[in-house]
Amino acid sequence: MFIVVESGSTKADWMVIKDDQEIVYNTKGFNPYFHTKQDILIELSNQLELDIIKEEVDEIFFYGAGCSSTQLNKIIEDGLQTFFINAIIHVDHDLNASAYACYNKVPEIACILGTGSNSCHYDGKVVYEKVPALGHILGDEASGSYFGKKLLADYLYGKLPNEMDRELENIGLNKTKIIENIYTKPNANVYIASFMPTIIRHKDLGYTQKIIRDGFQVFIDIHVKCFKDYAECEVNFVGSLAHLLQQELREVCAENNITIGCVIRRPLDKLVKYHKNLYK
Repeated sequence: MFIVVESGSTKADWMVIKDDQEIVYNTKGFNPYFHTKQDILIELSNQLELDIIKEEVDEIFFYGAGCSSTQLNKIIEDGLQTFFINAIIHVDHDLNASAYACYNKVPEIACILGTGSNSCHYDGKVVYEKVPALGHILGDEASGSYFGKKLLADYLYGKLPNEMDRELENIGLNKTKIIENIYTKPNANVYIASFMPTIIRHKDLGYTQKIIRDGFQVFIDIHVKCFKDYAECEVNFVGSLAHLLQQELREVCAENNITIGCVIRRPLDKLVKYHKNLYK
């Protein structure tokens, strides 16, 4: 029995593979920048289905946001190893997951657009980054936290369209709550990104279309055009935001003469196929 995990900062998808059976579970996402070994243990202990099988698992392949160094990966590894006591644990970057899931036997630029954002180049042999991911404070262009930050700022500045302003007022949102969640509570990036549904619901407004398209253009300028061969590569996208705003994403890419290969909301299925092929 082995498990493949694809984790962002908000949620994680788990595929348990035993013989010919595949079962999907979902948990909170684990990002070593924001979560500890103890956070992982608490979340997994609350998952009855995983608790039942934890001693049967032979191997776990975990791909996660923030898992970009040996030191950071060890936080995730220690949490998983303490719970899955008999398993061999592999922790890797979510960029690698996106590269493997999207690869179509031609050089690609694989991009993540979810709670955070990032990109890499993959030629079937080597995955490499050109520019660093700077997180929700300095970077994460065109991500849920990027657009959410713009929405919250404009709400407090009184610059939102009336229908969006009323929606946020109706849920009791105010400056005190926003500041508390961003500056004093953990997982600020997840909180900020949680306002993406408001943007999606009102995505046809002129205000929203402008911030979406401007955000995608910034992402392309920084995270796609940094690769010299971007015009010759397939540019692929994974993540819920890329999927939900696929029309706008495709249009902005077309304006930049960028060829999109695929847009995948959840790369887990293709990632599992990749690992199954390794076992053959």
